[in-house]
Amino acid sequence: MSNLMWIAMLTTFFIVKTNLEVSYISDLMINEQIRDKEVRLIDSEGEQLGIVSTKDAMQLAKDKNLDLVKIAPTAKPPVCKIIDYGKYRYELARKEKEAKKKQKVIDVKEVRLSTNIEENDLNTKANQAKKFLEKGDKVKVSLKFKGREMTRISAGRLVLDKFAELLNEVAVIDKPAKLEGRSMVMFLSEKH
Repeated sequence: MSNLMWIAMLTTFFIVKTNLEVSYISDLMINEQIRDKEVRLIDSEGEQLGIVSTKDAMQLAKDKNLDLVKIAPTAKPPVCKIIDYGKYRYELARKEKEAKKKQKVIDVKEVRLSTNIEENDLNTKANQAKKFLEKGDKVKVSLKFKGREMTRISAGRLVLDKFAELLNEVAVIDKPAKLEGRSMVMFLSEKH
C-alpha cells in the first residue's frame, strides 16, 4: 500500500466545505481497520446475514466490489454493513446540509431603556421591538440604573411593565423582569 492510502485510512475526520462553513463528518472504521473477530453483518440490500467472522464479511464485501463499514461499534458484536463507503459519506453530508437548511436561527435583539424615559421615546422603542418580533427574533429589554437610580428599582419595573403592555398584542414575556447587577432585564418573544 502506498503512503497516501495509509494516511487516508488513518484520518479521523473528513472535512466537507459548504458555503464558507466547515462541518465535520465522523469517520467510521472500514475494511482492514475492523479488528473484531466476528461481526453482525447487514447486506447491501439491508438483509441481515447474522453473525459472521470478519474475514468472511470482508470477502463478501470484496466479491461485491463494496466496502465493509462498521456502523454500530458499541454493539455486541459490532454491526457492519456492506455498502459503497464514498456514496455513504456523500449521503451523510447531504443529510447534514439539508438539516442545516431547515434550521431557523433566532437572533436576540436588545432594546435599552432608562428609568426616566418619556412616553414618545417609549413608543418609538416599542415600535422597534415590534419590528424585531415580526421578523421572528427575540427581544431583550434592558434597563440600566445609573448612580442613585438604584434606589428607584420599582420605577424601573414600572417602565418595563408599561413596555410589555404596549407589546401585549404581538409579544409574550419569556422571562419576566429580573434585576442583574445594575440593570433589569426582560425577554420577549413573538406570540403564536
